[in-house]
Amino acid sequence: MRVKVTLVYNGTHYLGSQIQTQTTNTIMGQIQKVLTQLGIDSKIIASGRTDKAVHALGQVCHFDTPAFWDDTKKLKRVLNSMLPSSISIKHISKVSDDFHARYCAKVRTYRYIIKQGESNPFEADLVTFIKRVDIDSLRKNIELFVGEHDFSSFMKTGSDINSSVREVYKAFVYEHKGYIVLIFSANGFLRSQIRLMVGALLTLNAGEIQKKLDNNSSKSLKPAPANGLYLSKISY
Repeated sequence: MRVKVTLVYNGTHYLGSQIQTQTTNTIMGQIQKVLTQLGIDSKIIASGRTDKAVHALGQVCHFDTPAFWDDTKKLKRVLNSMLPSSISIKHISKVSDDFHARYCAKVRTYRYIIKQGESNPFEADLVTFIKRVDIDSLRKNIELFVGEHDFSSFMKTGSDINSSVREVYKAFVYEHKGYIVLIFSANGFLRSQIRLMVGALLTLNAGEIQKKLDNNSSKSLKPAPANGLYLSKISY
């Protein structure tokens, strides 16, 4: 039986989400370890990877369960009792055997959270502190990313991909209770793409961003810190 799992996590102390051979200190590594203890040998497949210190509010994965784990409510309860408090299962549902968390995904939505002012120890791992932000420029310039573009200038070097073309469906900014929230929805994202886009929004003007989108600029680009980034939702 195949199940679809939606989970949330605080990625601060993990080396990303993807399973690694040399450590279990990743999100999927922790879940896989617990599944093995429960007699579930299936490999867990996520909708996509998140980097070190990146968080999730709606990551999706799938795996296959043996017949004795057909009670999804019980499985959710047991998993949450065994997983670290920084990882929590929100939903588990039965799906068809051809469901694939990564390849069936249609839209991926991320948010990046910024707070103006000096950092404090209670939020330092969860938001990015910027002393001063030009909100009006953010609102205007973020719209440059909407549409289909070759994001070659907005991906981490060494990325193993067939194409760097992605379509961004939505990109906008709003303020909420003292926080500045940037939303990006697309059919997919390249490795570190969102952090590099946010980095551009915080350091470049509109013309410079457009040149980067046109892949006509040699200006170096620094990614925004990982701790402000959240995988919000996967739509199927």
